[in-house]
Amino acid sequence: MFEGLKLAAGDMSLSQAMALEKTQTRTEDDQLELAVREHARLVYRISYSVLRNHHDAEDATQETFLRVWKHSKKLAEIQDMKNWIARIAWRVAISRKKKVVEISLEEVEAVAAQIRSLAAGAEEIALKKEMSTALEKLFASLPKKLRAPMMLSTVEELSIEDVGKVLGLSEAAVRSCLFRGRQILRERLNKVLGKRL
Repeated sequence: MFEGLKLAAGDMSLSQAMALEKTQTRTEDDQLELAVREHARLVYRISYSVLRNHHDAEDATQETFLRVWKHSKKLAEIQDMKNWIARIAWRVAISRKKKVVEISLEEVEAVAAQIRSLAAGAEEIALKKEMSTALEKLFASLPKKLRAPMMLSTVEELSIEDVGKVLGLSEAAVRSCLFRGRQILRERLNKVLGKRL
């Protein structure tokens, strides 16, 4: 248990070694607790943006911090804790996500037609909800290569640099994916809504 401890000078009693071990453990535990407190919301939001289900996102958040705990010995070496944890959260959420169901353009058009037919007032709340649903469907219909950077940048509001670190892409590749993703969304919205954006 204490074989890895090295002394600068002299011998150390077992009680001193145990006290030192407890101090190091507390430090690792404190670092882990700080990481959980500081990044739990980010991890949940990333998980939810991928999984679109509250309970699945909570499970993915727990699994993310279990993976962080497994590597708690490395916490002191991590230079950018936020990006490291975000990358873990993204990978956990992606691995938990079931195969994406392709959504046809006709379904999106049907939702858009319903949105156009709604009147103002109390129905305005329903309009916002349906528009949000339509946008989620449009996001889901994006190619996987473009969907991930778009979700992290637009939904999670991560910087281009952070998105690149999470996905392991260069900033130029992220910018290209964002440009192409926005272009596709604009084209599809134009088709659905029948007007130029």
